[in-house]
Amino acid sequence: MKVQSNILIISDLCGYGKVSAAVQMPILSYMGLDVYNLPTMLISNTFPYGKYAILECTSYIKEALQKWNELGIHFDAITTGFIPSESQAQWVANYCREQAQQGTKIYVDPVMGDYGKLYSGANGNTVNCMRQMLGVAHLCFPNYTEACLLADVEYKAQGIAKDEAYELIDQLRQIGAQSVLITSCIVGGQHAVVGYNHLCSEYFLLPYEEIPVQFPGTGDIFSSIIIGKLKSGDTLQQATRKAMDILRHWIDINKDDKDKKRGIPIERHLADL
Repeated sequence: MKVQSNILIISDLCGYGKVSAAVQMPILSYMGLDVYNLPTMLISNTFPYGKYAILECTSYIKEALQKWNELGIHFDAITTGFIPSESQAQWVANYCREQAQQGTKIYVDPVMGDYGKLYSGANGNTVNCMRQMLGVAHLCFPNYTEACLLADVEYKAQGIAKDEAYELIDQLRQIGAQSVLITSCIVGGQHAVVGYNHLCSEYFLLPYEEIPVQFPGTGDIFSSIIIGKLKSGDTLQQATRKAMDILRHWIDINKDDKDKKRGIPIERHLADL
């Protein structure tokens, strides 16, 4: 019998809204992984509502990681999302580094902002947090805004050339990430995901047609599908293309939802995976 691969989600947990761990857990579970979670922060509802309650979980994380180490708990993979403080980032990065030395794959989504701006709830320290996390990443998933913040380069709303996109990837690799995917790029006038697979030393560019609708949590959906596909044997480019196609389909069939601030109701669509 094949042993089921396990994965730890280290990310914020939202009470009202399909974002972060609330979408990652059902997607990765449906795709055959044994899923566990460690919340970095509890959030009452998604940020687009403008009002929210938050509870940072750094003290809990410290104690939980200590107990897991005492118990000898190990994960085959870890995926990280929003991390609210530099102190927490240090704890998480150190834990990921220790687990990686035992063969754990580390996936980092450096959640910070979009459209050239930081998200509500993020600040200048968040960039330093995410740079720490990139230093332990086998694969990172920044959007174009986050990639610019991490590399400390100018955000160009009009888009960039292909060689600029690949140069940006190289800058993120210099910080420490092995493989890189940059989403929400405009490259040569076309929306695209650009990537680098360190396993075959290959750059790639995958264009797509944008649907002009905004849902929170789409990045979490995208990265989770990619992780699931990678764990089932797809190459990074294959997994990325499949995730792009599935996510676009889910956005399209939910684009007329009245309250998009809640995110995409993914449980209705898991069979598409």
